[in-house]
Amino acid sequence: MRGSLKPFSPRYPRLSDLGTIMFMRWLFIFSFCCIAYSASEAQLPSSLDRIRQAHGIPYEDVSLVVREVDGDESVLAHFPDVPRNPASTIKLLTTWVALEVLGPTYSWPTEIYFLGDWDGRQLNGDLAIKGYGDPYLVTEEFWKLLGALRRIGLEEINGDLIIDDSFFGDVTESPGDFDGQPYRAYNVSPNALLINFKAVRFQFLTDPNDRDVIITLDPLPENLNVVNQLSLTDGPCRGYQAGISFDVRDPETAKMVVFSGFFPKACSPYYLSRTVLEHDTFVFGVFSTLWRELGGQHHGGLSRGVVSDEIRPVLTWQSRPLAEVIRSINKYSNNVMTRQLLYTLGAENSTAPGTREDGVEVIRSYLVDRGLSPESLVIDNGAGLSRETRISAALLAEVLQLAEGGPYGAEFVASMSIGGLDGTTRGRFSNQEEGRAHIKTGRLDHVTALAGYVHAASGKTYVVTAMVNTPDAHRGPGEELLNELVNWVHALP
Repeated sequence: MRGSLKPFSPRYPRLSDLGTIMFMRWLFIFSFCCIAYSASEAQLPSSLDRIRQAHGIPYEDVSLVVREVDGDESVLAHFPDVPRNPASTIKLLTTWVALEVLGPTYSWPTEIYFLGDWDGRQLNGDLAIKGYGDPYLVTEEFWKLLGALRRIGLEEINGDLIIDDSFFGDVTESPGDFDGQPYRAYNVSPNALLINFKAVRFQFLTDPNDRDVIITLDPLPENLNVVNQLSLTDGPCRGYQAGISFDVRDPETAKMVVFSGFFPKACSPYYLSRTVLEHDTFVFGVFSTLWRELGGQHHGGLSRGVVSDEIRPVLTWQSRPLAEVIRSINKYSNNVMTRQLLYTLGAENSTAPGTREDGVEVIRSYLVDRGLSPESLVIDNGAGLSRETRISAALLAEVLQLAEGGPYGAEFVASMSIGGLDGTTRGRFSNQEEGRAHIKTGRLDHVTALAGYVHAASGKTYVVTAMVNTPDAHRGPGEELLNELVNWVHALP
């Protein structure tokens, strides 16, 4: 019978059997050691293991590392070397390398050029805007930039608005590649001249007579056509997107959006952020609206071009410093800003235009320079909005240890969510743990992760990295397990 064992016949071994017996003894010892090693890899504190068992999470789908911030040995190491999808916790690696390579005071310029005759009030020629990847050139900052342009005397432009975004290379992937949602704000592609993340915040509210739905926009691109086909309805505020359907009628240009459906009166006001237009046309539309509001005039159209290095800008607007920018990235898990940062790393450390590949190479090379092995690392876009990104819990823990002890450790730690109090962890932990951790969270379908620093009641600080890659981890089981991990670390002596 296949797979059956022969009956054991007790006898003294023949000389020819001794080699086989020794081999079997060695194999038994080796197997026992492997089993013991696997068991040690699979051990979890009892409070965590109860949650794991209750949700049916396999041991091998979890990786955890806990160690004192200045220690060499791990207090807990559970499958630490297995490469797993870290979701947004990979942002910690991207921002740490950026701090170390670019420095905390690094800022992004946005330059204005006059390409024509200017008499102190009127420009008889083109106005060029050159971007260098500012990830936080939101509407307010762009308004300030244009206000500074008005203050130097410019009132009227008798030429085109020229967009120069050549500092970054062309982005090959489509915004909808990740999840088929190209108009979601988190899917915006990198661009060297990115205004307000190329996103509009739509507000929906009922008019004073409860007869119509009013839609307002922030910002308001002059060249965007919004068609309102919404109808008011009675009843409670519920349903997906409060019953609002968003449709782009011309996907090539995204210059016309249609809202339809039945909007409950009880929902007013309701907000929805979506991306519209193309990068260039979005800049042009927002520029046109803000320039007019500032009292300026523009009589031209839109063009693309590359400004010659021999021309000096008439105005250079500087972004907020990197140390401040990474707070928005890590506390609120901004994917678009992180991708801008990755391209910036590539552009600043190679010959522009910068690319994603250039940025990834900067990160991998920096790890090697610091004595870390990038063997477990696979980086897609640096933000974690990816099915392919991988890193081990051990490597991420080593990064956090180096970062905390480095010259910019204070800026790095301050960029994370204060456990339970702000950012992505607001309201997540119990009162006992509130304010006792600096954490970056991550979540994708079937992935939940957590990384950062937990300040135990004993006064010690621990590096914590954790990833759960298992079916439905994102629906609650993974978060419950990792919340208990924070609680367990907080209670360590």
